Amino acid sequence: MGFIGALVYYLYYATGFWMGVWGCVKAIFWPAFLVYEALKALGA
Repeated sequence: MGFIGALVYYLYYATGFWMGVWGCVKAIFWPAFLVYEALKALGA
């Protein structure tokens, strides 16, 4: 669910083709970074 939301957000604000491609890459890795930082903050 987080991937789809991030993908829609990044593609909506993309100003060109390569920004759209970069948005797809960011949407793939964004949930992983979120979980990593959350677990790091919790001390797990």
